[in-house]
Formats: sequence, structure tokens, C-alpha cells
Amino acid sequence: MVGKLGVAVVGFGWMGRVHTQAYIRVPHHFPRLPLRPELVAVADEVPGRAEEAARQYGFATAVRDWREVASDPRIQAVSIAAPNFLHREIGVAMAEAGKHIWIEKPVGLTVGDARAVAGAVAKAGVRGTVGFNYRNAPAVEAARELVASGGIGTVTHVRIRLFSDYAAHPESALTWRYERARGGSGVLGDLASHGVDLARFLLGEIESLAADTAVFIPERARPAGATAGHTRATGGEPGPVENEDYVNCLLRFVSGARGVLEACRVSVGEQNSYGFEVHGTEGAVFWDFRRMGELGVSRGAFYQDQPVSTLYVGPGHGEYAAFQPGAANAMGYDDLKVIEAYHFLRSVAEGTAYGPTLDDAVHSATALHAMSRSAQLRTWVDLR
Repeated sequence: MVGKLGVAVVGFGWMGRVHTQAYIRVPHHFPRLPLRPELVAVADEVPGRAEEAARQYGFATAVRDWREVASDPRIQAVSIAAPNFLHREIGVAMAEAGKHIWIEKPVGLTVGDARAVAGAVAKAGVRGTVGFNYRNAPAVEAARELVASGGIGTVTHVRIRLFSDYAAHPESALTWRYERARGGSGVLGDLASHGVDLARFLLGEIESLAADTAVFIPERARPAGATAGHTRATGGEPGPVENEDYVNCLLRFVSGARGVLEACRVSVGEQNSYGFEVHGTEGAVFWDFRRMGELGVSRGAFYQDQPVSTLYVGPGHGEYAAFQPGAANAMGYDDLKVIEAYHFLRSVAEGTAYGPTLDDAVHSATALHAMSRSAQLRTWVDLR
């Protein structure tokens, strides 16, 4: 028998829309899931936005105040896709109200924020998952299995990159994303958080790190009204960019492996250029998000001049079979969020964790804090 789970979405910008579409699609791809999400409520403080979402997607209720979601007995699970500075307040309140939460990274502005939400989830005995979606790509799952099985020997080093141009235009509006008090650590929380999760997912815990950061566009124009996504603004009052455009970080893993993590939000000519290269004593594995279904693999006994072959992931890798019947059929970003929704709902149904948890968010936040501290002190910082 399939039960219903009343869900709500708090914050209906782009990511709130993605969560909603994932809830709608998840029963199509995972029909054996014992819980079916039912869209009960959507909350957004921008006038008219929640009402529009309700009309388009079929939410039963539209509200401006997220507190109405916390007190609604029809709702058992909540997606939190609001801006970073609201993560802690909303996340803790929802957990204390007995709601399971699917919250976007980086889970607040600080390590303290992430720990507070994790603690509230643990105390309430609800399930919690975090939007680290890139680990859901079947090729990333395949890479992890290859690394863990010793398929490329002992891992020696990894390079992880997250380059984007979403903030490259100098006329991009000075939204909350660029303010320390509301957006946190800039590109660290936005992109490098994904990099930390991928690093831990593939290679295990990080022992220490050394980082350098920079702001390349120091001033932007304030928007005249409500914004969504990466809006441009011209003629508005200029204001300072308070958080980081760029981070470069050296990593030392507990395993002894070394790494480089680099992220930038103002990379002209780069659109979602995310990926990694993992090298071992007997081979290597390569992944590019823009060719999500491909994995470059080098294995053998040549060592020098060893060739790289392309593995097209298929039904035997990760959750690929829920989307496509044969290898090399393309998947997309939204599919990764459907997998995320599936893991969240399965966690609720079975009472055990699937996918990234709030503990992963705390580990990521700890590493991001260490990056900021390292950049300020110009020294290595120990994470243990």
C-alpha cells in the first residue's frame, strides 16, 4: 500500500521550483516508493509568488509566512529553499515542529548554523537531507565505487573545479548573495560546499587545508525591487560586495592523498564547469558535469603513456535505470534532484538515512570555515 506524505516548499525561487518538480516526478521514476508526496503548501514572502506557484503546480495552500507551514498539521515534510540567512531559523523550527526537512546547502551562514539544524533534527527524531546533488550523478557513483575498490590503485591526488559565470557580469544586482550577513561566504557556500562534499564522497575525510580567496568585482548596483536568480541592475545605488568571488584550496586527506579545490562565480567563458580528476598509483578517473553520463577511466599496467577510455554510464550505475533504459542516454540536472527527492522520501519511509545528511552539511561548513580562516591567517588549518 502506498501512503501519502504532505509536503511543503518554503522559498519559491529557482531552487524551490526544482524541488517542487522533483516531488511531482519522483513517483514516475520510483513507483515502488511507499510514500507519495502531496503538495500541501508553498510559502514565499514576495507578494504573489506563492499564489502563482500554487496555480501552476497544484499546491493546496499558498502563504507568505513560513511559520504557517510549521504549524500546519497536514504537512509532514518540508523543502527549505529560502536564502542562506534563513536556513537556521526555518530548519530548526520545522524540525521542532516534527517535520522532516530537505534543506539546500550550505545550511546557514556558519558552522554554528549547520550544527543547530543538525542538532534540532537529531533531537526531534526526524529525517534530514541536504542538497548536495552532484554526488547523485550515476557517473560520480561509479567513480566512487572504482576508487573504493582499488580500481586505480592507491589514490594520490584529486583536483576538483567549480567554475561559473553567473556573477561575471558587472551589472549583476547586489542581492543577498553578495552580503556577508545574508549570503555568508559567497562562492565558498555556493559552489565550494559542493566541492567539499564531492571530495569527502570520493576520498573520505579531509585532515587539513590551506586556502586563498579573492573578490574580483568589488562593487555592484542595488536592485530596485524583489529579485529571483541572478538579476541585473543598472542605475541603482552602488554597494560593496562583501563576500568571496573566488577560492583556491589545497587539501590533505586523512588517507594521505592530496587535493586541490578551486571555485569561482565570475569565470567569464565558463558555464557550470564542474568536475574532478582523481589520480591513483595505477590509474585515474575523470568527470565533467557538462558530460554527466561519461566517465574517463585509465586503468592498466602501463603507468607511462597509459590510455584513457570513456565509460558511458548505464542501468548498472547508481539510479540511472530509473530514468533511461540503456547506456549513453543523457540525464540532466533536474534528474539529480529527483534522485535527491527519492532518497529523502525513502529515508522518511524507512527511518534510515539515504543520501547526504545534516552531518555532511556540518562537515562541509567546517571545511568552509577553515578555508576562510586559512585565507585570513595565510596558513594551514587542521580540521580534525
